[in-house]
Amino acid sequence: MIGFVRVATLALSLVAVPVAAQQAAPAAAPVPAPQPTPALPRVALETSVGRFVIEADIVHAPISAGNFLKYVDGKRLDGVSFYRAVKIGDHFGFVQFGPDGEIKRLLPPIRHEPTTQTGIRHTDFTVSTARFEPGSARGEFTISIGDQPSFDADPGKPGDNLGYAAFGHVVEGQDVILKVFDAPVSPTATLRGAFKGEVPVTKVTILTARRVK
Repeated sequence: MIGFVRVATLALSLVAVPVAAQQAAPAAAPVPAPQPTPALPRVALETSVGRFVIEADIVHAPISAGNFLKYVDGKRLDGVSFYRAVKIGDHFGFVQFGPDGEIKRLLPPIRHEPTTQTGIRHTDFTVSTARFEPGSARGEFTISIGDQPSFDADPGKPGDNLGYAAFGHVVEGQDVILKVFDAPVSPTATLRGAFKGEVPVTKVTILTARRVK
């Protein structure tokens, strides 16, 4: 009996040896530290009534923001004007600037980026690209005064319901935008027969548009 116990004990020890000899599982690889989000590009626009700065969101709206930066880098916005100011109420409406159809300044149209895709809503001082049908946007830019949800894409609306393509915000010089917005408009002037009651008496000129280094 004693011999049997010794044999059994020896057998158990022989079984246990490989288990004990197994190497410990390798430690999990360290999780890399999160990388800081790159700073979004900013553009300073010097105008005849002051300076304002637009931050272009190339992360969420790369096509629309990239298009705006092409106009800036090509100096295609130097000398253009704020040609439209729509004042629906106190701090509620929008202003518009760009080449106003001046062919030599225009780049090819871009693919439309709706707000349902980018997540950038038309809140106060949001900058977006104006358009006719989707995919026709070029170099006319709109700045919202007050929240403008009617510019957002809404699948429940009739028509193409894709809204404007928001791509950035005025982050400095909002007071300059309000000067443009609150300036007098002509009750009779139009632009090629359109925008009656929305054409500024004295247009504010963008002297230069340059990236902020």
